[in-house]
Amino acid sequence: MLPDDLISRAHALAEERFVAGSGPGGQNANKVATEVQLRVNAYRLRLSPFAFRRLGEVAGSRLTDSGDILIVAREHRTQEANRALAREKLEDLLREAHRRPKQRAKTRLNRVGKTQRLKQKKARGAVKANRGKPSRSDW
Repeated sequence: MLPDDLISRAHALAEERFVAGSGPGGQNANKVATEVQLRVNAYRLRLSPFAFRRLGEVAGSRLTDSGDILIVAREHRTQEANRALAREKLEDLLREAHRRPKQRAKTRLNRVGKTQRLKQKKARGAVKANRGKPSRSDW
């Protein structure tokens, strides 16, 4: 469950930088800094241990060694649209970090299924073994 004040705390702690980046805009992209780099320190968010661990899994390379979450948005032509997109990505990331993944149910194969599977594997192996060039002993 996502704490109520987490999103507002994340937005308050976020540092934004605007960079002249690639992406839509044509020649305008070379002149105007529309790309947004949003940086939030994950330690200062005061996440639960589970959420912090899960954030590391979900964020992947967006989580730096110093504990900063770095989100880049450059899909739009304006700073405001990219800023909104970056904040939305941050919210999605935090929601995903608080969501518990479904537990995988272990499957158990019965004896008949196991023997059938092994028989199929033997048959497939035989087909592959017979594909090669015939050796002198096959003559």
